[in-house]
Amino acid sequence: MGATLRALRALVLLFGFYLLSLVLLGALAGLDIALFTWGHGPVAVKVAIVSVLLAIPVVQGMFMLRTPRGEEPAGIAVTEAEEPRLWALVRDLAAATGTRAPGRIVLTADVNAAVSERSRLLGLLPGPRRLYLGMPLLTGLTEAQLRAVLAHEYGHFSGGDTRLSALVVRGRAQIGRVIGQFHERADGKVATERARQEAASAKRVAKGKKAKTVDTRGTGATYRTMAAIYTAYGKLYLRASLSTARAQEYAADLAAARIAGRDATASALREIPVLAASHDFYLDSYATLGLPAQLLPPRGEFFGGFGRLLSAREGELRKLRGELPTEPASPYDSHPPIADRVHRIEALPADGRTEEAKGAALALLTDPRRTLAVLEDHVLTDEVLAFPRTGAWEELLDASMAKGLSSARTPLHRALADYTGQPPTLAVLLEVIDGGRLWQLAERMPLSEQAAAAKGRAFREFVRPRLGDALRTMVLAEFSARSLLHWEFSWSRPAAVRLPGWASENTPDDGPEAALEAAVDAALADHPDTAPLRGLLPPTPQPA
Repeated sequence: MGATLRALRALVLLFGFYLLSLVLLGALAGLDIALFTWGHGPVAVKVAIVSVLLAIPVVQGMFMLRTPRGEEPAGIAVTEAEEPRLWALVRDLAAATGTRAPGRIVLTADVNAAVSERSRLLGLLPGPRRLYLGMPLLTGLTEAQLRAVLAHEYGHFSGGDTRLSALVVRGRAQIGRVIGQFHERADGKVATERARQEAASAKRVAKGKKAKTVDTRGTGATYRTMAAIYTAYGKLYLRASLSTARAQEYAADLAAARIAGRDATASALREIPVLAASHDFYLDSYATLGLPAQLLPPRGEFFGGFGRLLSAREGELRKLRGELPTEPASPYDSHPPIADRVHRIEALPADGRTEEAKGAALALLTDPRRTLAVLEDHVLTDEVLAFPRTGAWEELLDASMAKGLSSARTPLHRALADYTGQPPTLAVLLEVIDGGRLWQLAERMPLSEQAAAAKGRAFREFVRPRLGDALRTMVLAEFSARSLLHWEFSWSRPAAVRLPGWASENTPDDGPEAALEAAVDAALADHPDTAPLRGLLPPTPQPA
């Protein structure tokens, strides 16, 4: 389908929204006229009022004059003087695709690349273009792969796809606005009716009568019915526009393969889902590790550590590249499945461009470390930027884990405080165990129905794993509070706790960790023995 036919389809879909709205308004007006023709009773007046209330959201949606602008991603705008190599690459690719280069490049913290154009008159008049380029892509892609990604984005412009986006976005926004207004009004009716019934129920209780159950079923049904009509058209609209959008993605992929090479395009498509998943993991497990303790990694490492993770876990990433998503992210995702896109590109004839631009894309920047540091200032909130910075990742891990252990409140902590009326410390727990009251304490913990119904040994087997996890936490917290605990930081595997070396008579040959496990097992046995655990704990400091 050519650009002209795609534009015609986009216009038809948008006009369909207006046609549906006019039909509904006509139906409401016809109903009012019929009722007033037959009689002027109170029913006719009520229906007329309801018709007006239903017509207001429809009319507001029809006369939404401006297509809403998306929020611009936070990032660093870089000039050609600051990043000449990056700008040269961008301009060369624009020329190769036969389209206009962007007037602004913004480096962001997202695993994404996009070229936007703020066109006017629903895309009929061109406007300024901006390239948004995620630093994680520069960190994880080669220069050839980055060329393929950018050529794909420019392919949309050379195919005229972006001129249609304003029409499609406008239609989606107008349909969404009408649906949202109907749901908002329905929710308001439900809230009002609930408040009325609750007030009436309170009066009944005050008179000594039994309260009635609040029932709001059916309330706001008229609004929800109208919302359902627009929702049905919205689904049709999305499905019809998706076939066009996905065809545009295939065409942009072909443009990328022509300009950047078949292999670079296919490998870039394989790499981006891997980078997206890896970056989410990195942010959750590394970059934000110190936020609960109000600490930050060294300057520039909040985003800069991502490259270290990729290097250390190359083996895992290699496996992920072979596991391509075979389904779209959602039924309404405008992008086809990655697996389908990769297979289409790899089926193209070889072009002999396998050895081009294999260097890291990050090397295109003049000073990557400085850029990663400045990016923090533009992306992180002022509150987070005010946190102290640690000198190294190892220090950040130790401080964060110490904070987490000191503030840990497991179900065992809560049950212990409730059972004894004392602060839930390890010393108090050991006294409870020595007094033979461990299983009575366990009964106060949140239990599954099966565990709560169990008795004797069966009950102990149900609760023992949870007790073990909580007891280990309490022991580690005790060591941490005395600065005797160390965590081993690693980019390639989870952090490992390193306990102090205890006296040889208390420590088996396979190390302190095994000694701790054996001591916890002994304390939670059917016949508990806390002596091994007490033997591992350092002496409590005595005041001078």
